Amino acid sequence: MRYLDMYINNRFAKENVFLNSAVENKVLPTFEDAKEILPEPFWEGHDQAISCYWKAWQLAFKNLRKPTSDNGFVTNYIDTAFNDCLFMWDSSFILIFARYGKHAFEFQKTLDNLYAKQHEDGFICREIREIDGMDQFHRFDVSSTGPNIMPLTEWEYYLNYNDKERLEKVFPVLVGYHLWLKEFRTWTDGSYWSTGWGCGMDNTPRLEMKYHESFSHGHMVWADACIQQILSAKLLLQMSDVVGRRQEMQAFEEEIALLSDLVNRKLWDDESAFYYDLWKSGEHNHVKSIGAYWALLADIVPEKQKERFISHLRNENEFNRPHPIPTLSADHPAYQPDGGYWRGGVWAPTNYMVLKGLHTAGYDDLAHEIARKHLDHVLMVYERTGTVWENYSPENIAPGNPAMPDFVGWSGITPIAILFEYVFGLKPNVPHAALEWDVRLLDAHGISGYPYGNEGILDLRCQKRTSPNEKPVIAAKSNIPVTLVVKWEGGKETLKLID
Repeated sequence: MRYLDMYINNRFAKENVFLNSAVENKVLPTFEDAKEILPEPFWEGHDQAISCYWKAWQLAFKNLRKPTSDNGFVTNYIDTAFNDCLFMWDSSFILIFARYGKHAFEFQKTLDNLYAKQHEDGFICREIREIDGMDQFHRFDVSSTGPNIMPLTEWEYYLNYNDKERLEKVFPVLVGYHLWLKEFRTWTDGSYWSTGWGCGMDNTPRLEMKYHESFSHGHMVWADACIQQILSAKLLLQMSDVVGRRQEMQAFEEEIALLSDLVNRKLWDDESAFYYDLWKSGEHNHVKSIGAYWALLADIVPEKQKERFISHLRNENEFNRPHPIPTLSADHPAYQPDGGYWRGGVWAPTNYMVLKGLHTAGYDDLAHEIARKHLDHVLMVYERTGTVWENYSPENIAPGNPAMPDFVGWSGITPIAILFEYVFGLKPNVPHAALEWDVRLLDAHGISGYPYGNEGILDLRCQKRTSPNEKPVIAAKSNIPVTLVVKWEGGKETLKLID
């Protein structure tokens, strides 16, 4: 069916260089070929973690795909591993771990295929069909797009590889998409709405009963959608500083101030110390969803509220279940011990989001504790089943119900990115030639072939310790200059690595 052209032109979307990109024609690498190039972790006494790490990469390389003349994609990519569509939200999180394999395959270009499908008004569909390259949803379908986390993925890649050239290309695409959401997904006060599918947490019971939990916006202010837009705007400001376009970003500065005030004034409940969605009646829905913790990553939680808000993650009646972190608080009537998908299921992407938020808030001890418990449960399920799952039960050593096996897919986050960043404690900042190593393990551990920028390869080893206060003995080599900041419970040391 043909429709009238009712597009409102978006000047940033007009700059989209991916729309006319030449189609890449490269042979897909195999896992066997890539393994020699991928970073190689070791962890004394934890062979299962290393086995699961390699299993995740093996599954990832099985899901590599080439563009076709029918779908109009422009580059090789990693498939979402869910259906026959390329997902915006899944792809963004897949690249959180896949960026560590950049020297074996340019995973980050996966998003180029989504950017190549941007509409002239800035819209990007949340699912693109791989068979014919068409949007899975009309742009004005309430579930057509979101959540907006592509800026997070691109910024994390920049911190790993200092690729300013890519940042210059993606910046207008991301700005254009953000502005589309601002134009078509806001209420009169500037707050944002979404749906169960649009926010990515399909069946979380957030809406009033009369609305469909997956396909309706419910005339509700969606806390996660609002906070993700704050995060997006903040990251786009940082990108604008790098690419020299800050003078164009005043509206983003204003939106950050407006939304930060709105979220803390309208969505915060001081009695329960939590951020809730707001029904059209003006009443909080009082559903404690993991989506509220985007507030930590967006850094909008006032200092006086921070400890009480974070305390829910320590509460065994809420989010501190045997396998943390359930996506729905355990004290909710709809919570399901087997996970029930997004009614308590433990998901790698939302866990990663909370861990990164805790790091932003300065709660690295809690982030490490949760990361260890989460990884341990994933490894126990891996030992029993031989694979990685879409999500997990918060109560038992079992996959979630329902959950797809061999899901890498974004579940590669746990055995790769969470292992590196929140169990081992390695956090790169290549633009500043720095690498933080927050050593909390007592076992000997490290990584050979750790990628650092386009040229850097690091070998990092920490010897076994007897207590958290003991100064780590570090052996580190690099082929480029790097400032390695080693932290432990008893102190901090700066090491200069020079080729």
